[in-house]
Amino acid sequence: MAETLGSLCDKLTVVKLKQWHADDPAMQKSLAVQEKQLQEEIGSFLAGAVAGTIPAERLTFAANKVYRKEGNDVPEVSGSIGEVFARLADVNCRLWHEQERVYAFEDVPHGEKDQVIKNLASLNLERTRCIDQLDTAFRSLLQNARTEHGAS
Repeated sequence: MAETLGSLCDKLTVVKLKQWHADDPAMQKSLAVQEKQLQEEIGSFLAGAVAGTIPAERLTFAANKVYRKEGNDVPEVSGSIGEVFARLADVNCRLWHEQERVYAFEDVPHGEKDQVIKNLASLNLERTRCIDQLDTAFRSLLQNARTEHGAS
């Protein structure tokens, strides 16, 4: 996958989740380095996009998920970049905790197993929508800013 604002934000939220849950000092140190690298990469990406050194077509990288739509309702994702980033962080938190249930799947009551799998699928699709929406909103914001700047 090509890096986009959405993919970088997704990676940063996952690193923050790992920092929250990790106890090992060596892992914490490694995660701090990853966090800093991602922060710098996001800054460089934004600067390059604003400066025009990143072509508009590289600002988005649609996931093009192929899945059965019937019975797999995925909530629409909209809002400002900040709102969508916050939603991505929330989805990744919920996804983290649902994945934890899978790691101890033998402890999940038999009647709940199908729902756990369904939740994972749904949350992953929502996560992808958040990433795509971040990319789309950022590209639109830049295009509008360029149009306004060119018109003045």
